Amino acid sequence: MQPWREVLVPILDASVAEFLVHDSQTEALQALPVKGEAKLYVCGITPYDATHMGHAATYVAFDTLHRFWRAIGVHVHYAQNITDIDDPLLERAKLTSRPWQKIATEQIELFMTDMEALRVIPPQNYVGVVEAMELIERSAVKLKELGVAYQVENDLYYDMMQTDLLGKICHLPNSEMLEVFAQRGGDPLRTGKRNALDALLWRGQSGDDPSWPSALGSGRPGWHIECSAIATHYLGSQITVQGGGSDLKFPHHEMSAAHAESATGVRPFANVFMHAGMVSLDGEKMSKSLGNLVFVSKLRAQGVDPMAIRLVLLSHHYRSDWEWLDDALELAKERLNIWRSAFACPLGAPSPVVEIVAKLGTDLDMPGAIEIIDAWARKTIDGDVSESTELTAIAVDAILGIV
Repeated sequence: MQPWREVLVPILDASVAEFLVHDSQTEALQALPVKGEAKLYVCGITPYDATHMGHAATYVAFDTLHRFWRAIGVHVHYAQNITDIDDPLLERAKLTSRPWQKIATEQIELFMTDMEALRVIPPQNYVGVVEAMELIERSAVKLKELGVAYQVENDLYYDMMQTDLLGKICHLPNSEMLEVFAQRGGDPLRTGKRNALDALLWRGQSGDDPSWPSALGSGRPGWHIECSAIATHYLGSQITVQGGGSDLKFPHHEMSAAHAESATGVRPFANVFMHAGMVSLDGEKMSKSLGNLVFVSKLRAQGVDPMAIRLVLLSHHYRSDWEWLDDALELAKERLNIWRSAFACPLGAPSPVVEIVAKLGTDLDMPGAIEIIDAWARKTIDGDVSESTELTAIAVDAILGIV
C-alpha cells in the first residue's frame, strides 16, 4: 500500500557517542546504533476510530526516534502494518451496517491525512494484511511444518511452550496474562488447545465472515502472525526496534516475536522492545470500547494547528501515561507562537543544538529538549542576539518535527 506523502526533513549533521532507550524486556536502558543501519517496525492501526490521541502519541514518539536516528546519520528502514481485517473491524461493520472494506479504506485515508498533517515520516513499507495474505499464509504453514503449531478443528494455533518469551516483555504473572489475553482477542478457555495462552495463527472459515483460500484451508489470519510475517519479510529475521503502545506488550509483541523467532530460527527477533505510554481522558485510558476519544481530525477541522497538537504529544515523555487536557493544547499554542517568533528573528541566543541532541540521546527526553528550546526562545525574544537562529530552527524541524 502506498503510504502518505514523504515529509521534507532538513539534514542535521549531529552526533552522539551513545544513544540509550528503555527496553521493556530487560526493563533497563539499552544502546541503539549511532551509525550504520537500523530496522524499525511499529505496529499499525486497526482502521476504525482513527486517529485518536493514543494513536497519535505512539506514532509521533516513534517518529521522533526515526528523526533522531536520521539526524545522527543512521539509515532507517521502517515498516508498519495495517490490520485491515480483524474482529473489531468486522464488529464495527455489523454495528453500522456498512461494508468492512469501505470502513477500512476511509479510516486508512483519514489516518494517513492525519499523519501527514503531524509531519510523521512515512514508513518505506506500509503493508495491509489483506495485501500480505500470501506471505502471512506462508509463515503460518512454515510454523506448522516446524511442529510448533497444531490444529484445533479448522483453526491453527501456535504452541507458546515453544518460546521463552512468555511473560518476558510484559512481566505479568500467569493469572494476569490470562485475564489480559481474554480482553485482547485471545481465547484462553477454548477446548482442545494445549495451553490456555496459545495464540491463533489461522482462523478457519466461519459463517459469512471474510475468508481467503490457503494451504491451511479457507480462512484468515490471527492477529499476531501478521506482524511477524510482514516484519521478517520486509526487514529480515532480526530488527533493531519493535515499537508500539504499551498495551501491545502482551499478548501482541510477545506472541508475534515468538512466531518470528520460531519461523526464522534467529533470536532475538528484536534487539529492543520500545513502548509508548497510554493517553487517558477524564481518568480513563482512551479506547474504542469506552468511546472517550479525542481525534486529530476533529481538532484540525476546528482550525487547530497540527504543530500545536504535535507539541502537546512531545511535551510528555514517550514512556509516560498521561491525560489529555484542553489546557495543555492552549499552552502548546502559546509555545508554538513563541518559538516561531524566535525563529523569525535573524539573530538569536547561542544555539542549544548540542544540548537538545544530548537530551534526545538519553531515552528520547522530549520534554527536556522542549525546556531547552523554551529557554532559548525567551532569551532570543528578550534580545540576546549573538548568532543566527537558522541552526536551531533546522534542529527543531529535523528532530522534533515542528515548523
